Amino acid sequence: MNSESRPDFSQLRIAAFESRRAPEIERLIEKFSGIAFVSPSMREVACAEDRPVIDFANHLITGQIDVVLFLTGVGIQQLLLQIDRHVPRQRLLDALTDVKTVVRGPKPLAVLRELGITPTLQVPEPNTWREVLATFDAHLPVSNQVVAVQEYGLPNLSLTAGLEARGATVVPVQVYRWELPEDLAPLEANVRRIATGEVDACLFTAAQQVVHLLQVARQLDLESPLRAALDHLAVASIGPTTSEMLRTQSLPVDFEPSHGKMGQLVSEFACVAGELVARKKRIAQRLAALATTLPPTERPAWYDSPFMKACRREPVPYTPIWLMRQAGRYMSEYRAVRAGMSFLELCKNPQLCSEVMCTAVEKLGVDAAIIFSDLLPILEPMGMELEFLPGDGPRIENPVREASDVDRVFALESIDSLGYVIETVTQTRRDLPETIPLIGFAGAPFTLASYAIEGGSSRTFLHTKTLMYRQSAAWHELMQRLSRSIVLYLNAQIAAGAQAVQLFDSWVGCLAPEDYRTFVLPHMQTIFEQLTPGAPVIHFATGNPMLLPAMTAAGGDILGVDWRIGLADAWKTMGHDRGIQGNLDPLVLLADRPTIRARANEILEAAHNRPGHIFNLGHGVLQQTPVDNVRYLVDMVHEDSARSG
Repeated sequence: MNSESRPDFSQLRIAAFESRRAPEIERLIEKFSGIAFVSPSMREVACAEDRPVIDFANHLITGQIDVVLFLTGVGIQQLLLQIDRHVPRQRLLDALTDVKTVVRGPKPLAVLRELGITPTLQVPEPNTWREVLATFDAHLPVSNQVVAVQEYGLPNLSLTAGLEARGATVVPVQVYRWELPEDLAPLEANVRRIATGEVDACLFTAAQQVVHLLQVARQLDLESPLRAALDHLAVASIGPTTSEMLRTQSLPVDFEPSHGKMGQLVSEFACVAGELVARKKRIAQRLAALATTLPPTERPAWYDSPFMKACRREPVPYTPIWLMRQAGRYMSEYRAVRAGMSFLELCKNPQLCSEVMCTAVEKLGVDAAIIFSDLLPILEPMGMELEFLPGDGPRIENPVREASDVDRVFALESIDSLGYVIETVTQTRRDLPETIPLIGFAGAPFTLASYAIEGGSSRTFLHTKTLMYRQSAAWHELMQRLSRSIVLYLNAQIAAGAQAVQLFDSWVGCLAPEDYRTFVLPHMQTIFEQLTPGAPVIHFATGNPMLLPAMTAAGGDILGVDWRIGLADAWKTMGHDRGIQGNLDPLVLLADRPTIRARANEILEAAHNRPGHIFNLGHGVLQQTPVDNVRYLVDMVHEDSARSG
């Protein structure tokens, strides 16, 4: 949240689904100048069958339970009410002091303290099942222990599976369940408001609210219009558990507060809701307009640029050149922009993304721009917890390691959660000279899967290949979910103004050709088949020239190759009916200028002026590269490749 922003909904229409504290959230929304539509969506109902609770109490008193995990404060209160009818309360409390007790958050902590019990451990924020398991791992190994879990509403299958995987015997203790409110009229009214576009934003304060909202929408035969409307609203979630439920249901998550408290959710969301609503409306209008716009009668200036002609394998006046990572840390202008923010913050600022790329294009004189972004932000709305650590690069906090983990990777159903990237495309296209084409991009499914599985960079790809070989069905399911999301993502970039797109398969070189054909090729073919016709697609991979025949079979108008294979040999292998991009070793740019010129001319000579060559590096520009050397390379490629006549 911007510390300079002031909470103000500015008369936005806000739907919320809080039940127990409905009057409070309504007052908060109105306090910050919002129009509140609060409809209770759930009620807690004590389980009719007391037997499991009585059994838990008896097992606890007789020493058959080692650890008790309390997940909610109201659950503890309900538990005591049910047990009081059968077991003296003090006897139960005495038994609790003899075992390890763990509380998920501040509410169960407060209830236990009122009872005179100090828990053994308190799970830190954001209090999800992942933090629960991490707390056990760090402080209380549960192998061969009996762990009673006071459940709330529905069993948490991920938590139970995690405890059992650590060797625990889990005893579920369900004391209440969730049902729809007795008076459904307010919730039905909110469903109709959302479905008919009478709401600007939604606030979810519990995961079960999502389930009940969709359940009522189905009963009213309004689920499809409700889902379509939610894609274009600003959706705020109180925390990771609720966000996970939204994503599981293929619904967007646009905002989470810094802490999972209702007051902070409303006040912090009020600071950004206006901007989020406006952004999502702009994206929807932009994509709708592009979908209905007829092709222009006159070709835009970029259409006949050397880059686009090379993509179409047409004759060019000189070999076009652009460079991967051409806007990066080797440029002082980029470092100045980055000084005040993290890398991910920059990626989410379309204006600054456009600025750093347009600066690089102007300074270097390249023939194409590529949007400034990263391969990994697409993983965030798919359920991955992503952060970029200074000096260490990207890290996924919840990597996919088992077949069951694939279930929490959600294929994108809407591009709204990546609206900032689409805005970056639109803004950069607007700011570039009309003669310069713009390239959009995405990570290829193998590379994205590897990041999601390894949790960061890897030399051995141990976890990736283990899942791929041992759990091939889960692997293909993960690749399918990634592929569907990539198609949606790239097509949205094309619609927003990208003239070409590139698929980066930076890590696929770790595979043998047969593994590529088995585990990657079918998914790549699906992507190329479903991309919007008319926008050239560059298929780039690095690290293993032996994959080139299979890559060619996968698809792409232009294949990008690195320096590990000669350009002439690569082109002959893949066939001259494709364009080729590459392939200078980035480290050559740290050499003296005669060496740079000599090595670049070797590549130009290998291309032999054949239509379809785009000069590039075999990977991104390195941080240590002198800017003057990069500019020199661009100028000399233009000069030395100029065609006569």
